[in-house]
Amino acid sequence: MNKKINIIGAGIAGLAAGCYLQMNGYETEIFEMHTIPGGLCTAWDKKGYTIDTCIHWLVGSSPTDNFYELWNELVDLRKMQFVDSHIYMRVVNENNEFIDIYTDVDKLEKECLTKAPEDKDLIFEFCNAIRKFSGLNLPNDKAQELMNIFDTIKFMAGILPYLGDFNKWIKIPAKDYAARCKNKLLKFALESIFVPDMSHLFLIFTMAWFNKKSAGYPIGGSLNFAKLIEKRYYDLGGKIHYGARVKKIIYDENKPSTAKGILLEKGTTHLADITISAADGHLTIFDMLDGKFINDKIQKYYTEYQTFPSYFLVSFGVKRTFENEQHAAVYKLKNKIELEPGNFIDSIQFRIFNFDPTMAPEGKTIITSMIGAENYEYWTKLRKENYHKYQAEKDKIAQQIIDVLEEKYGNIRENIKIVDVSTPATVIRYTNNWKGSFEGWLLTPQTGLKQMKKVLPGLNNFYMIGQWVEPGGGVPAALLSGRNVAQIICKKDKKKFETQSSN
Repeated sequence: MNKKINIIGAGIAGLAAGCYLQMNGYETEIFEMHTIPGGLCTAWDKKGYTIDTCIHWLVGSSPTDNFYELWNELVDLRKMQFVDSHIYMRVVNENNEFIDIYTDVDKLEKECLTKAPEDKDLIFEFCNAIRKFSGLNLPNDKAQELMNIFDTIKFMAGILPYLGDFNKWIKIPAKDYAARCKNKLLKFALESIFVPDMSHLFLIFTMAWFNKKSAGYPIGGSLNFAKLIEKRYYDLGGKIHYGARVKKIIYDENKPSTAKGILLEKGTTHLADITISAADGHLTIFDMLDGKFINDKIQKYYTEYQTFPSYFLVSFGVKRTFENEQHAAVYKLKNKIELEPGNFIDSIQFRIFNFDPTMAPEGKTIITSMIGAENYEYWTKLRKENYHKYQAEKDKIAQQIIDVLEEKYGNIRENIKIVDVSTPATVIRYTNNWKGSFEGWLLTPQTGLKQMKKVLPGLNNFYMIGQWVEPGGGVPAALLSGRNVAQIICKKDKKKFETQSSN
């Protein structure tokens, strides 16, 4: 008789785990609190406009990266349309001077040297690092937990030429590298490409993926991509329970304890041989499991490690097109904007979906602005205690952003058809992600590239997967996390791990 496995969460990690376990003969069921798949990899519709909040690029969108073959086990990428932008982002200062962040490293180098010749040594160093890492293809077919001495030797041989660079760049936050710039515009650009506290290695990796054209945007966006994996899971015989919020993970009181199943908020119990949580890490450990299965190392993660920030997603459906505008731009503001008490921003980024016709009706466009938030507790409390003021604060944010859009692009205000403001309270309400974070653990010099254990001390037949055990997060890490846990379970059951191509 096949083992029964309960999976908590229908995000990318949970769906991936379900797919691979179904491929290997297990009986799985996924329990998801929301009504749709994807978790943080999501989007929503509003009067014909689609507001997308996740995938800016998909690592493995072409065969130039190893992730391509893994994704094809879940979705047929050959049937999908990807956009490879030649400019990732335009960075504009308060004087309207700009640097275009080209995805081709040679063009990027030329652009930066033209705009910031005084930083030529730093530019050469950065671009040469991108060139070097463009040749790296990390082995990802086998879970690290299962590697034997021969696997380890093979792995180390593949990354040996890069080890020195890994150790160098992982220790430098992006903002510290940017601080080395003499040119203020280049400094602003390097600070703005991603989260400033993140390790500069992530920026190098990202630009390397762009450079080898394996980081395209999937037409249709994030929720469409998640639904393709959901379909794959259903086709493999899996079951998903939506609107099924898990309250507790059931375990016995023996030493060590054993996970037995789950208890839903609605009061029903679902027993299983194995339980996998692809849900929020803090909620899983400290609420579903009562904080009983931790050690000092795990406690340190949740008290000292830095998470990705929470965010506002401010979106506008506009009754006009933007064919001649860059699809992504960040602007230095002449006057700061206060989005929440004490949080003044001096720059703002816009994403214009002029490259994806599925996101808005013909002749119209969706524009979004994702802005870091600093006080998720303020928003959750305000929404709960004073909903009228909460709505007023959202309206205030929207009007401030509209003012900037009007200044930068013109002909905006009179053409706005829909306005949507997501706050940290929105993120928590729909995903339960700790602190409203838009991913999980930030890839910093402190976390490095280390993986966290998928098991908890003193608890058998239980695994954790997803962004709370994979620093750096993102949908590729979620895929690997779900795939690897299936390998681990197969190994424990002395079964050969099998995969099937989706096509």
